[in-house]
Formats: sequence, structure tokens, C-alpha cells
Amino acid sequence: MSRTVADLLAAARARLDRPDPRRAAELAAAGAHLVDTRPGWQRREEGQIPGALVIERNHLEWRLDPTSDARVPEAVDHDVAWVLFCSEGYSSSLAAASLQDIGLHRATDVDGGFRAWAAAGLPVEAGQDGPSDATRPPDRRASR
Repeated sequence: MSRTVADLLAAARARLDRPDPRRAAELAAAGAHLVDTRPGWQRREEGQIPGALVIERNHLEWRLDPTSDARVPEAVDHDVAWVLFCSEGYSSSLAAASLQDIGLHRATDVDGGFRAWAAAGLPVEAGQDGPSDATRPPDRRASR
């Protein structure tokens, strides 16, 4: 029996505590890391959240797994709180479930994604295309 993407999404969301944008902002203020998983063209068109770590979806697990040689400096252990967002909160739900599968038990995503964040009147800025520093291999990142 095959599963649909809707089944996969429902299963992912069933195990996530998905904050609305305001609660996500509170979590970030308390130390959680906001992670923008959108491709560059979406960030350029829609804008971005100031201070969010930009790690496009195809690099996510490698950059956030604390056991990976390609991890970002923020990925210090499995207890780090990661709050992901995409444009509307679909692919970020699947990504957050994938992070939970590798032991990042505090991973979740913003209900409604970036668009809900912007609609809530939370801070946004002009978006940029291109690779983020976090997406680059560790040996090619700028000094932090």
C-alpha cells in the first residue's frame, strides 16, 4: 500500500508542536534558532526574517546534525531548538520531522511559514538570492 504526500505531511505534523509565528518569535527570543529552508529565489521574492539562519532544504540534515563534519557552529548537540520555516509551512514540516528522525528532538516548524510570519506583522527584510554562509562547506565559510 502506498502513501501519499498528504499522508506523509499528516504523519509529520502529528509529532510536531508547530508554533504560530508569534510563538516562534518568542522561542527565537528565548534561544531557539530560526532556519529559513527556502531556495534563494523565494527569499528574493518574498523577503526574509532578520537573523534567521539560511540553510536551503537540500543541505539541512548535514548542517544541523551535530555529528556531521559539515555542521554549522550552532549545531552543538541534539538538544538545540530548531524552528524551521519555508514559504507556507509544508516542506518545513517534512524537514522538521526528518530532523527529529536523526535525533534533533526539539526541531519543529512555523505554522504557516514565512508568509504567516509576514502577515502577523513580524520583522522582515529584503531577501537575497544565492548561497548562505551556512550552506557553504565549513572550510569555505566566512569567519564568524
